[in-house]
Amino acid sequence: MKAVSYRAYGGPEVLEYGERPIPKIGPDSVLVQVKAAAVNPVDWKVRAGYLDPMMDAVFPVVPGWDVAGVVVGLGADTPEYRVGDEVIGYVREDFLSRGTFAEYVAAPVRTLARKPAGLTFEQAAGIPLAGLTAYQALKATGTGEGDTVLVHAAAGGVGTMAVQLARHLGARVIGTASEGNHEFLRSLGAEPVAYGDGLAERVRALAPEGVDVVLDLVGGGAVRTVPDVAAAAGARVVSIADPEVAGLGGRLLWVRPDSADLAELSRLAEMGVLRVEVAEVFPLARTADAHRLSEGGHVRGKVVVTVP
Repeated sequence: MKAVSYRAYGGPEVLEYGERPIPKIGPDSVLVQVKAAAVNPVDWKVRAGYLDPMMDAVFPVVPGWDVAGVVVGLGADTPEYRVGDEVIGYVREDFLSRGTFAEYVAAPVRTLARKPAGLTFEQAAGIPLAGLTAYQALKATGTGEGDTVLVHAAAGGVGTMAVQLARHLGARVIGTASEGNHEFLRSLGAEPVAYGDGLAERVRALAPEGVDVVLDLVGGGAVRTVPDVAAAAGARVVSIADPEVAGLGGRLLWVRPDSADLAELSRLAEMGVLRVEVAEVFPLARTADAHRLSEGGHVRGKVVVTVP
């Protein structure tokens, strides 16, 4: 099969487009013909070796964890699916080797759900990692009706999902973003504020009584503003990027594959509750360019790679 892989950690230049063996299908896995795979910031961080202390790598590594595609082969015990089913998945194993930037990926059924009807494969591929991260962060904070939620990096892949899901739960959302993305955030139902000095004051101007929930989706010390923006009773805080959150009584969240959560996201996408903003689409052979765009840090929505 055609795939993108790398033989050693490094920059986008280590990504090679060529032939790799079609992966074997385990007993609780299915073989998915990849139609589209989304790029997430973790993909280039993994490629650069940042996760080497916690995850073994079996080189050459095919990167990528997000997928939308079609089931073309079944493991020995996979009654959940049939050949021809359209699926989405957050196909993360506990080691690095068999990713989704390829024509085929072997996906454990615990990582999959049905693809939302009415979405393109490119749109659907943008849901799994970003959607699950947002969904699980909101569950972890118990976000619900009447809460005021501050979302850092609200115009990014995870942020746009978090805004929409929080609004669906009945929360008010304030989102940090560059000024060029403020109108976009308003279209999602969020109240935008600019990054930088004076952030706490700008948040307090919108929410004088403080916020109930903080989702840190960017790191870089964003959680340090929590004491200045929290409601009197405190704020429930989750970060996906900053271990300092533990010192504030919050949680560092690492998104987990969860077929039930993913099925709920698919249902919400079918209902129109979730929309996926696709920033740019690249062919598989240009995965390195897709990584470069994501690594630039100014993408609104999702960068997607398609497989012919």
